Amino acid sequence: MWIADNWKEYEVLDASCGEKLERWGKYVLVRPDPQVIWNTPKSDRRWKNRNAHYHRSKKGGGEWEFFDLPQQWELHYKELTFRLKPFSFKHTGLFPEQAVNWDWFSEKIRGAGRPVKVLNLFAYTGGATLAAAAAGASVTHVDASKGMVTWAKENAAASGLQDAPVRWLVDDCVKFVEREIRRGNHYDAIIMDPPSYGRGPKGEIWKIEDAIHPLIQLCTKILSPEPLFFLVNSYTTGLAPAVLTYMLATELKKFHGRVDSQEIGLPVTGSGLVLPCGASGRWEAL
Repeated sequence: MWIADNWKEYEVLDASCGEKLERWGKYVLVRPDPQVIWNTPKSDRRWKNRNAHYHRSKKGGGEWEFFDLPQQWELHYKELTFRLKPFSFKHTGLFPEQAVNWDWFSEKIRGAGRPVKVLNLFAYTGGATLAAAAAGASVTHVDASKGMVTWAKENAAASGLQDAPVRWLVDDCVKFVEREIRRGNHYDAIIMDPPSYGRGPKGEIWKIEDAIHPLIQLCTKILSPEPLFFLVNSYTTGLAPAVLTYMLATELKKFHGRVDSQEIGLPVTGSGLVLPCGASGRWEAL
């Protein structure tokens, strides 16, 4: 398992009974987590002294209960700054476990010894985009949500990266890649963080089990002759790390590289365990 253990301002304090107790800078949140199926005593007093609590509804969805939480606050990871806010369906605008991937590909970019063009698909609020830009890459950031792209730009400005070479695009990711193939554009690295299910800006339906492999196939057509890395993230429990390995190894076999896929996770301070948070597949050049 790859563990995101370099955070200073974020931590999972405890996890029990389908929920996790998290510290986001000065603020403590309680949020549901489907991986937390164990039932252990909630001895940490912060379970009751939280700043906000997201309650899952038995009918689907849920709602926030606020006690003492600002509408927006900042969180830092190394040189990056993220503006967070309680968002729909339990989210805050950041997936802290992805920091373990940011560190991995940032080292690849810095060590490449050449200009690196990165394509970030399903780019959300820009965590990977900012990490890649801070490492020296030029980045094309694509997400179907205009609101998410705006939020990502705000994070870039907060991180001092407002003038970094980033293209911010609101677009359907599959259609964008198809157009890039026709235009003959190429990238040295591709990052994708697809949702399990979603809709594009014009109602296009995305279902990861059906769409992920064809998209990886398309993306191999816009890789440069000597690509640096290819990263695929999955929060879908049905997609085991071995499935990510197989797809990447099959589709990138014409390039000289290797594939490794693992669960990613966050350390839990209270128990010393690691909370699993999905999986990542990494192809890297040799």
